[in-house]
Amino acid sequence: MKLARVRDTQGEVFWGRVADDLQSVQRVGVPFALWAPAVARHGQAALELRGGSLALASLQLCAPVQPGARVFGVGMNYLTHLTRLGRTQPPPHTIAYIKPASAIVPPGGEIQYPAVTQQLDYEVELVAVVARALGDEPQASACLLGYTVGNDISARDAGKQLGSLDLFTQKALDRTAPIGPWITTLDEFGGAGQPAVTLSLRINGEQRQHDNTDQMIFPLDELLNYVDARIALRPGDLVFTGSTCGVGLEDGRFLQPGDVVEAQIEGIGVLRNTIGPRRVLSEHRATGRLGSPG
Repeated sequence: MKLARVRDTQGEVFWGRVADDLQSVQRVGVPFALWAPAVARHGQAALELRGGSLALASLQLCAPVQPGARVFGVGMNYLTHLTRLGRTQPPPHTIAYIKPASAIVPPGGEIQYPAVTQQLDYEVELVAVVARALGDEPQASACLLGYTVGNDISARDAGKQLGSLDLFTQKALDRTAPIGPWITTLDEFGGAGQPAVTLSLRINGEQRQHDNTDQMIFPLDELLNYVDARIALRPGDLVFTGSTCGVGLEDGRFLQPGDVVEAQIEGIGVLRNTIGPRRVLSEHRATGRLGSPG
């Protein structure tokens, strides 16, 4: 099933179960902390749905992120991507980073073009949503609620002046992490284990990325354990799982203001966003060493 976080016409935000035809939503009647860990065992019954169905068209989709949850990302996880960037051998392990809540962008929302970059890039990614603490679970993916779509917007020129990686500037910028449109529960992917679904990304209708999640260098269980060994994952946390080839860094075709970006993953749906105007810093802030106004 699909679970969305929505806002109604009175401004109230709540979780709901999306109907199979994607036309309506029924409200979840219990707190997230109660239903999220129980969905894998009890399915829809754990949601205790209440009230009548609401037309999805009358609601605003929010990013499917529970307030207080953390958003993690990992990199270097598709060999075709690394090969096109000149690396022929897989790395010994992944790298990870954290995105702040201010980076999150809802479905249909505007992605900010930050003032500190001239090379704004895109990366479609499968995003794992945690349902319960991993603890001593032998298969980490069994602790997931399901998956959603993420677009890991990145400032590719971050760190060039340093000659080294600057993940803070590259990956943590405000309003650069679209997530959505909803979560598809783990059972629709065959349960725990490595998912094998097609993912793709289009810019203004032109396909730029296309691959399958079975091509990950580091399987999902390994990625989850990597993060959890450093920061214990909690219910609601999200983990971006890396992206494939076709990004702007490979051919210099970076995102521009006004671009319409559509990230799509089989079994979940399409996450559509627009690139906003370049942010311009005031003169006294634009002289900082991290960048210059766009």
